Amino acid sequence: MSEISIVGIVGAGQMGTGIAQVAALAGFDVVLYDVSLEQARQGLAKVRAGLDRQVAAGKLAAELRDAALLRLKPADGVNDLAPCDLVIEAATEKEEIKRRIFAQVCPVLRPDAILASNTSSISITRLAAGTDRAERFLGIHFMNPVPVMKLVELVRGIATDDGVFEASKRFVERLDKTIIVSEDFPGFIVNRILIPMINEAIYTLHEGIGSVESIDASMRLGANHPMGPFQLADFIGLDTCLSIMQVLHDGLADSKYRPCPLLVKYVEAGWLGRKAKRGFYDYRGEVPVPTR
Repeated sequence: MSEISIVGIVGAGQMGTGIAQVAALAGFDVVLYDVSLEQARQGLAKVRAGLDRQVAAGKLAAELRDAALLRLKPADGVNDLAPCDLVIEAATEKEEIKRRIFAQVCPVLRPDAILASNTSSISITRLAAGTDRAERFLGIHFMNPVPVMKLVELVRGIATDDGVFEASKRFVERLDKTIIVSEDFPGFIVNRILIPMINEAIYTLHEGIGSVESIDASMRLGANHPMGPFQLADFIGLDTCLSIMQVLHDGLADSKYRPCPLLVKYVEAGWLGRKAKRGFYDYRGEVPVPTR
């Protein structure tokens, strides 16, 4: 296929807007699609705010910000994705939601367009099988926050075409990201290791071995991690952590991936972390306070 120049992004949340930001800065035209034009516009406002912060911090020239903003367009309906060479789905980590999105998006795409998922754990082969283009489907998993984190996991399904994979690699390289290639197994590489570690930290809390603060301090100061596991879990979103643990448990059929009951309880309570103002820390005051 010809080189990728127009990129569509489905989902104007934190991940989708981050991908839009780095793609526009790298010179790609970007179409941001969500359930309504208003939500797409709100997503682009987040991108502008992110770029403004980079300019204010002296990390980005104002003229580069302005050029990037000109490349960004909110989608007024799914048909606005029709010209895209590559469409990246960046919706919530729920397989049924992703499948509905693909069913909506595929009919408007050109036959040669590439479709990708930013899923952090779900089988690429299985997602691809539910589309009209399994050969032109792959996983492009960005890390959060996208503008800061350098790593991207590329995951090919059993049917992914070699040319599609190579074109996707060139796209990611233009974003100035480091590529790792993962086999299509639950959790891929990063979350196969990271999320069970967070789940084990929650078990350590659940069993009364340590407090939120002591466990976080142990991993920051004892293992030289930049964030403690509870700080990180709240940043990722406890619902996302639980979804990934469920994918690992279901896909690998190993009891060591059983989600901690305390994680389930927090999600059931709606205490999902920073985005909900409460998780393993309470963020409603000036300083985060442990909730346990």
